[in-house]
Amino acid sequence: MNNTRNRRQPIEFRQQEVGSVMERWRASESCSLIGVGSVGKSNLLQHLADESVQSFYMKDVANGKPFKAIIIDPSLLGPLPNTNAADSEAIRCWAGYELLMHRLFLAFYPFSNLSSDDARVFYETYQALQDGTNPLYAYMGLRYFELGLEILMRQGIQIVFMFDEFEEMLKLLPVKFFLTLRGLRDINKKGISYLTFTRSPLSVLVANYGIDNLAIEPFVELFNDNLLYVGPYNEFDARNMVQELIRRNNRSYEQYTVDFLLWATGRYAGLLRSGFKALDTLGTLEANDVMTRSEQLVFDLSQRRAVRTECQTIWKSLTEPERIMLQEFTSPHPNIDPNKLETQQVFAVLQQKQLLKLQGKRVVVEPPVFQAYVKNNSEEEL
Repeated sequence: MNNTRNRRQPIEFRQQEVGSVMERWRASESCSLIGVGSVGKSNLLQHLADESVQSFYMKDVANGKPFKAIIIDPSLLGPLPNTNAADSEAIRCWAGYELLMHRLFLAFYPFSNLSSDDARVFYETYQALQDGTNPLYAYMGLRYFELGLEILMRQGIQIVFMFDEFEEMLKLLPVKFFLTLRGLRDINKKGISYLTFTRSPLSVLVANYGIDNLAIEPFVELFNDNLLYVGPYNEFDARNMVQELIRRNNRSYEQYTVDFLLWATGRYAGLLRSGFKALDTLGTLEANDVMTRSEQLVFDLSQRRAVRTECQTIWKSLTEPERIMLQEFTSPHPNIDPNKLETQQVFAVLQQKQLLKLQGKRVVVEPPVFQAYVKNNSEEEL
């Protein structure tokens, strides 16, 4: 079963990011993607999961090497017990294995790449993992999941588990679960790797969630050498998206209006989509308006409900120190101590996220519509 959606992006979509990820996959390495809300995460993950894209970027896959990139969505986790409940850790780990095993089942069904005996054993293993009548089911979850993987590994299949909204998994599942993933990876170094997509680096999330850094370090270190910040769309992807929106909505705009939209939204996918919907509320734009009233137009755009919602998505995806710094840089006289190590670290991350940009000696919040949102809303509204 193909785990991509019907509507596909052009093969060149996110070319730089996709090329970097698949270079890691060719080496059977894990990687961590980091991007703020509104960056277009879902489109990127679906594109990475597309078998035709994998064949385009990876020679081994194009030559017939069996490969699967499987999206793991934590919203599909079943109900979890209270952390204080008896056997809570074992049951929570089982829930993680059950989700991964279920996605494996869907990805490879009807098991045409397996012999009839292996297909039968895999199906029986899948059923056994889910058998709640077994009093040891929670403790046996790892063993059944390991057996299912082993059947696939014997076929020379390379599997990448792509964890969407990985923050939720860190909050919901025990450290032990992630350590077992590291163990399975160590046993199958050429066959299993992981991709996480988060809004902050894993080290920051571990600290923010109060997770024992030393305990989870064996899992986190899988990603230390392969961190990739995902920014807004490049010019090619952004214009393609706008043209698709124009086509689907039967609209027509002058080129200067499209250029204004790309500039104001910084080419962020969510802001582009919401900004496009709000364009008509700005009235009929003339070329001179875009030149002389750009600041007012950006402010007006930032006040539209759909655009505000996307700005809020970006805002909520940031850490508290990042929010404080952005607010300072939208004020006339930023109260920032550039000599503090913490300040330098936060500034560097915001630059990586492409929310801060140096213009000469000035620091500017990007994109313009997000800057207007931060600048013109009180802390209570933010």
